[in-house]
Amino acid sequence: MTRGAPRRASAGPQWTPGFTLLELVVTLFVLALATALAMPAIGRGTEGLKARSQATRFSALLRHTREQAITARKPHEVVVDPEGRRVTVKAGRDDPRTALTFPEAVKIEANPSPALTVRFEPYGGSTGGDFLLTSSRFRYHVTVDAITGRVRTERAQ
Repeated sequence: MTRGAPRRASAGPQWTPGFTLLELVVTLFVLALATALAMPAIGRGTEGLKARSQATRFSALLRHTREQAITARKPHEVVVDPEGRRVTVKAGRDDPRTALTFPEAVKIEANPSPALTVRFEPYGGSTGGDFLLTSSRFRYHVTVDAITGRVRTERAQ
């Protein structure tokens, strides 16, 4: 181990390693500016994730209802209420139960408009459905095949 040369006593100020207050303030300013520029982009990204998660939840509900119709061997219906922003499931003649509620930012439409009910049959088929979920500038198209009952979700352009 080598030791450095002994320090001489001098009359001037001693320099110690570290940062000056000005350097710290400039660094914090640059970090704050970068954060301020990045936050809107992050906000848009989470908005898209929320829209996609709502479309995924709706698709999962449709798939689950189809599976329940096959398992229970009785028809199940999914009824969409666009004004109330809710989806209910009705098993056979039972009272409908609310299965999904959309936030106010999400709008759901059926194509054609009166086709707001999808009926799943015990053999796996369905009456089919074509839905459009819109949340600000994000749109997702959810379709139910009339013959197979298969549910597909894709981002609409």
